[in-house]
This record gives sequence, structure tokens and C-alpha cells, in this order.
Amino acid sequence: MNGVADFLQSNFWHVAPILLMGIFGLAVILERARALMWAFPFSKEDAFFEKLRELVLQGQMAEAVSLCDRYPGKPVAWVAKRGLLRAHQPESLIENGLEIAVEEATQRVLKRTGYLSMISNVATLLGLLGTIAGLVKSFAAVGTADAAQKSALLAQGISEAMYATMFGLGVAIPCMIAFSFLMNRTNTLISGIESSAVKVMDLVKQRYFAAEMKAQGLDSGSASKSSSHHVA
Repeated sequence: MNGVADFLQSNFWHVAPILLMGIFGLAVILERARALMWAFPFSKEDAFFEKLRELVLQGQMAEAVSLCDRYPGKPVAWVAKRGLLRAHQPESLIENGLEIAVEEATQRVLKRTGYLSMISNVATLLGLLGTIAGLVKSFAAVGTADAAQKSALLAQGISEAMYATMFGLGVAIPCMIAFSFLMNRTNTLISGIESSAVKVMDLVKQRYFAAEMKAQGLDSGSASKSSSHHVA
């Protein structure tokens, strides 16, 4: 521990950027973990779509939109709302609206996670820079020192170089592990968002089909009554 403290004291201005990268990385990890693990996932998704289907097929579009508004932080509900708001438009416009909604929701889910990869790379490079700086300092000192001090100065310079590498990797490795884990979670959420758009489009089509069948049934019924009255 004394060696680490001495290294930090004598090389603070070089270690400071690595520590700042670590603090920034920790903040991103905590924020993204909260969003991807708790804020965005929708545990009631099946029940939500079942209720949504019931409302849409009954023609209660305002109630269906209100149901989506109950879950403002859920990308799945947000995409569903955007699709339902276009339910009165032609099919092509509904599909375009859902594509835009999916793209915007995907950007929300991906937001800031990519910084972790950058932090990992930058921390590694800063550690490598410290390693090179330590070796240069070590060999420069050895070149001007007497024989009795050369081994001590060389060992001190190599020690500083290794500490710099350790700090860089100490930040880079956790950030890269967190990035991989969060990206896996992100891909799962994006898949769910895309699936929700397909479900909404299917509900809208079912609504039109049900309305068309109902209209045809009424027309057939009216025609049948008219024919019976004419015969009588």
C-alpha cells in the first residue's frame, strides 16, 4: 500500500485522468444499470397487450391510448401509443410511424452505454502512456547516476511504470465487463421494442378486419330484410 500511495503522490497529475475516467465510467454504469434493469423493462407486458387488444377490438381507442399513458417510462408502451395514435391513417403511414417510434425508443435504450467502451480504451491507453513515461524516466535517471544508484533508480522507474499500467487496467477491465453485460441487456430490450411494434400493427389490422366484417354483416342483414319485405 505504501508503494501505491507513493506512486499516487509523485504521479498524481498523470493518474488523475485515469481516476476521472473511472469516476465517469462508474456513473455511466450505475445510470445505465438502473435504466436497463429497472426503468425500461416491462414485467406486465403480456397483460398490457391483452388489455390493449380488448380495448382496440372494441373500438375504444381513447381508452387504449390512456392505458399506454399509464406507463410513460416504458419504451414498449410508448411505441404502442405512437402506433395507436395513427390507427385512423392508411396502413403505410402507420408502419412509418411505428418505424420512427422504434428508432427513437432504440436510441433511448442505447443512450450512453457506448461511452463505457470508449472509457475502457482511453484508460488502457493512459495506463500505457504512464508505463512509457515511467520507463523513459527510469532509463534517463540510470544514464546519469553512478553505479551504486543505478539498480535502485531502475527498479523505482519500472515500479512506477507497472503501477500506471495497473491503474489503467483497473479502470478498463470493469468498464469493459459492464459494457458487455449492459449491451446484452440492451439487445434484449430492443428486440422487445421491435416485437411490440409488430403486435400493435397486428392489433390495428385486426380492428379494421373486425369493423369490415361487422359492416358486411349489417349490410347482409339489411339486404335480407329488404328481400323478405319485397317478397311479402
